[in-house]
Amino acid sequence: MQTIRLKSSRRDLSPLLAGAAATAACVGALFALLDLSSPVRGPLTLFFLVAAPAAAVAHWLRGLDPWGRALASVSAAIVVDLLVAQSMLALHVWSVRGGVAAVAGVSSAIFLSALARR
Repeated sequence: MQTIRLKSSRRDLSPLLAGAAATAACVGALFALLDLSSPVRGPLTLFFLVAAPAAAVAHWLRGLDPWGRALASVSAAIVVDLLVAQSMLALHVWSVRGGVAAVAGVSSAIFLSALARR
């Protein structure tokens, strides 16, 4: 009988982890936009609010090493979230749905501008 060994490394798991992260972020956005109640709504929505702008900004930072790119992307994501919240509060239009939609819009604009630049 022959034993089949599966060789796996971190590189083999990175597309799987990226897909799981994208799925979790999308589910978090849908929970917030559709106002569904679930015990995981808060953490998944928070994950979306950090992951979406970070992924969009990461395309602008292709020249950095991976750790510097991750740190700069997460920092920029927090700045985007704070700017969206500040502007919505200043205009007196704050809502959870509106905040998630605004962050999604800003993130997609950043991502599309990075794609257009190439």
